[in-house]
Amino acid sequence: MPVVKIDMWEGRDRETKRKLIQAVTKAVSETLNVSAEHIHIILNEVPKDNWGMMGEQVSRLD
Repeated sequence: MPVVKIDMWEGRDRETKRKLIQAVTKAVSETLNVSAEHIHIILNEVPKDNWGMMGEQVSRLD
């Protein structure tokens, strides 16, 4: 049972996340020859205040 965890900034709409889950599931299924029913995708949405990059909060870099 493959489990794919994706950390990303919060703010994407439900439809975009649905498409991401479908695309990742398809890629993992085809690559590993595993049925889609056995693949789990976990999206972890992180506020930009809680994500650091280049020594700064991403929220300050926007």
